[in-house]
Amino acid sequence: MSSLTNTLRALAVAACSLALVAPATVARADPSPAELTRRIDKSSAELQDVVESHNELREKIKDNRTAVGRLQERIGPLEQQAEQSRADVGRLAVTAYKTGNLGAAEALLRADDSTSMLDRLGTLDHLTRQRQATVASYTADQQRLLDEKTRLDVTLSRQAAQSRELTAAKRRIERDLAKLYEMRRQAYGRATERPTNRSGSANDAPSVSGQAGAAVRYAYGALGKPYAWGQDGPNGYDCSGLTSAAWRAAGRSLPHNTRMQWGKVAHISRGELRPGDLVFYRNLGHVAIYVGSGQVIHAPTFGRNVEKRAVDLMPPYGYGRVR
Repeated sequence: MSSLTNTLRALAVAACSLALVAPATVARADPSPAELTRRIDKSSAELQDVVESHNELREKIKDNRTAVGRLQERIGPLEQQAEQSRADVGRLAVTAYKTGNLGAAEALLRADDSTSMLDRLGTLDHLTRQRQATVASYTADQQRLLDEKTRLDVTLSRQAAQSRELTAAKRRIERDLAKLYEMRRQAYGRATERPTNRSGSANDAPSVSGQAGAAVRYAYGALGKPYAWGQDGPNGYDCSGLTSAAWRAAGRSLPHNTRMQWGKVAHISRGELRPGDLVFYRNLGHVAIYVGSGQVIHAPTFGRNVEKRAVDLMPPYGYGRVR
């Protein structure tokens, strides 16, 4: 729960910051394009943080759904075991009722039994231990079933809470995004960057072998497509959506969240960079894919298109290699 609390706190702080930076109406008359550009850049960076927190919540919900599936698979056999144990205990109870549950004395004093006293004692001890084991098995099965159901309930409750927060975050992002687009319209005469005349092509990619080559070719094919928050293609991307989609095309799985990607890759130095590696920025608030020759491809921000830029488009936070 502490991780979820931290994520929600990040969402609230980022949203409040955006509200201060990007009011619904411009505070003073006729701000210069340079001033509007500064506001847009600042608001875009803060809103991207909200988007990445949103993506992180979504990844956690996916993990919870997987956990729920595993628990449900385990509970089925446990219910059958518990039902079998319950039936065994029931049969013992019926037998004890019908026979009067006469116990050890009757078993030892039966004169018509041709078996020896030691044999009768051994049989009685065996039956007693069998009954005790059956009862113990029933109790253990019931407790295991209860424990598993409790875990399932906790998981489902956590998932429901995260779904509610995800919905609230989505509405907040859409509201703030409308303000950002209006700012961009004031600065540039249109809400979004003009689409490129030609989308990128994998044929433009440098020759890189293996899975890294497949990821780089995919990134080249995404050039010119619009930034779309929470999306991983094929028609639009946010930053971590582009890198996860590129590596998915190469047969590798990356979570759709910058911070989670950083936790999954092998950390390398700048001198070790090679095509296909990931470059992280803004304290893990942004990520791009390195394509060689000192350049990266990334989904920059709201209202803009996927582009190729120098690796130092902003100060890098670190570098990672998909394992």
